[in-house]
Amino acid sequence: MVKKLSEMSLDELWQLFPIVLKEHDPSWQEWFSDEKAALEQLLPERHKISHIGSTAIPGIWAKPIIDILLEVSRGSDMEIIKKRLTAAGWICMSESGARKSFNKGYTENGFAERVFHLHLRFCGDNDEIYFRDHLRHHPKAAKEYEQLKLRLWKEFEHDRDGYTNAKAEFVKKYTQIEISRRYNNGNR
Repeated sequence: MVKKLSEMSLDELWQLFPIVLKEHDPSWQEWFSDEKAALEQLLPERHKISHIGSTAIPGIWAKPIIDILLEVSRGSDMEIIKKRLTAAGWICMSESGARKSFNKGYTENGFAERVFHLHLRFCGDNDEIYFRDHLRHHPKAAKEYEQLKLRLWKEFEHDRDGYTNAKAEFVKKYTQIEISRRYNNGNR
């Protein structure tokens, strides 16, 4: 009998769902577009839905997991949105203050064909946009990020937190550069 995901330890989950990197796949944009349309149907209120993460950066290797940032207005009731998302099959993975993270495509037998992470935030809590945009406009920095990810891949294959933490300084550096650039250009 296969254990339910909710019954698995973190170590068991990391074994079942290792870090896997793949060459950029143009169909990732289609996956995002399809899921964005589904979210717009599920949440008819006006929200900002953005494709973030490495799959949103053309030309670099990435985990084949589509990261989506869902920004809602400050007056939105996140608990109602959470209920709608979970009723539609999203699994709430974490909640920290005004941030909630969900996933879809994780099964007791491993990854589904399409896998998504959804980051629910209030408008403006979106540093991932700055990082994405910086890498999109600076191919050299994007390739540096790709090389960092490839170096860390096998070391952290079964340790997602370690993998994320090992990239954090790089992400923070280029996020700050992009925020500063926009602020200095009056585009914040």
